Amino acid sequence: MSETSRIPTAAAAEFRPPVAVNEPVKNYAPGSPERHSLTQKLRELSGQRLEIPLVIGGAAVRTGTTKQAVMPHRHAHVLADVHQGGATEVTAAIHAAGEAWETWSRWPWWERAAVFLRAADLLSGPWRDTVNAATMLGQSKTAHQAEIDAAAELIDFWRFNVSYIPQIYAEQPLSSAGVWNRLEYRPLEGFVFAVTPFNFTSIAGNLPSSVAMMGNTVVWKPASTAMYAAHFLMALFQAAGLPDGVINLVYGPGGTVGDTALDHPDLAGVHFTGSTPVFQQMWREIGANIGGYRNYPRVVGETGGKNFIIAHPSADVPALTTAIARGAFEYQGQKCSAASRVFVAESLWPALRDQLGAEIATIKMGDITDYGNFMGAVIDRNAWETHRNAIALAESDPQTEVLFGGETDDSEGYFVQPTVIVTKNLDFPLLHDELFGPIVTVYVYPDSEYAEMLHAIDRMSKYGLTGSVFARDRAAIAEAEAVLRHAAGNFYINDKPTGAVVGQQPFGGARASGTNDKAGSMWNLIRWVSPRAVKETFVPATDYRYPFLQSE
Repeated sequence: MSETSRIPTAAAAEFRPPVAVNEPVKNYAPGSPERHSLTQKLRELSGQRLEIPLVIGGAAVRTGTTKQAVMPHRHAHVLADVHQGGATEVTAAIHAAGEAWETWSRWPWWERAAVFLRAADLLSGPWRDTVNAATMLGQSKTAHQAEIDAAAELIDFWRFNVSYIPQIYAEQPLSSAGVWNRLEYRPLEGFVFAVTPFNFTSIAGNLPSSVAMMGNTVVWKPASTAMYAAHFLMALFQAAGLPDGVINLVYGPGGTVGDTALDHPDLAGVHFTGSTPVFQQMWREIGANIGGYRNYPRVVGETGGKNFIIAHPSADVPALTTAIARGAFEYQGQKCSAASRVFVAESLWPALRDQLGAEIATIKMGDITDYGNFMGAVIDRNAWETHRNAIALAESDPQTEVLFGGETDDSEGYFVQPTVIVTKNLDFPLLHDELFGPIVTVYVYPDSEYAEMLHAIDRMSKYGLTGSVFARDRAAIAEAEAVLRHAAGNFYINDKPTGAVVGQQPFGGARASGTNDKAGSMWNLIRWVSPRAVKETFVPATDYRYPFLQSE
């Protein structure tokens, strides 16, 4: 008898999951036990060179073709040799997902939920150091950035998503006399293709698991620059009791893996976080294949951003300075929500310039195992070259100045200094194009043109992910909220445009920033079910004739 066949299909009770609360963030202060244990784990993982297989149907698969996973801040240090899959392995993963679907899709929701609640508790306890350390080493995150991402946020995703499931199922239709109407929330038919980015381990864990919670099975392709952390997440899923084949982990070239998955008739959906061009190409492929699918695939994506801060003349300069320093430079600006353009009232600029320069001078950058460093390296050579070229573009533009930073060094790691660029040209590319690095571009506007600046921000970027306004004038805040209503899916008042917390700020944007299906909320989970309306009539009619047919 298989493991899944032993799962009960009914219960004479209405189960309620534990109340979800946000995971406390550890501070890793000097002398703290968490700092000591994390340091030990960093040393342990740094001293190993792993061989990492694919995981298909619960089995380790080695193809013989490998790709190195390296430390971005010490790119000569190889963490692992990761086996790469191709069309054969993707097809096998789809088959394994199909077999697992037959039983997993029929599990009661509370049994599925229990797997991920266990995963949350494992991550909160014995797995915390492992997943944090893997994220730090493989993605060059500081201890704090890893903690708020790979531990706290992912734990929050699992616990809060479980709490949303019964809320969704509780949404039921009205029933008239003699009739019982009900809605069943079925898993999708087929497999879901989850494509996850390098910059957040929490997203890598959430995209396949949120789909699986709702009874679906998954083929998961992580970013090639986050294979190391993905390996430990898959091991955590297995340790939590996830049945074989529910989530199948396939490393490999994006084109090969993606084309095979998107061509398959059983594709039921795509759960994606990554670049806007890649998402748009995937959508085109789905459109071209639309006649060959069993169902219309659900397409959910969170993509790029060109996120703004607008500072009204009444803004508080110290608060604004901190928001820029954190919003633009934490995790080297490699957050889809990072502040990458700032519009500052002319009267504020002299004080802001001085304070920002003084703060940037204190920012330390280097190996993330040194707890004194605020920044690590950008993710790889391609990213480093993109940022180096952007700085060179600014240096060559007569209306633009590299005010602070601007230096890059790839001799040991892919390092880019925190950089502030000031331009007088609203058409300058760095006010429009996503960079995904520690570069922020400032435009100084006349105090009297605040309203015009708001409308320009709304028009000048194709993205609509995050943004913030700084002002003490309440009318100015209200005006910004109104004009920028569609310019940001997550809008912040007197705060940096990063740091959305699960259960507090559901995350996502529209326009070229994605489908705005709000990860960390029930609005994302409802995309992974297909409702069926059931009408039961207790005493059926026995005569086709209606009263109006009777004679006077």
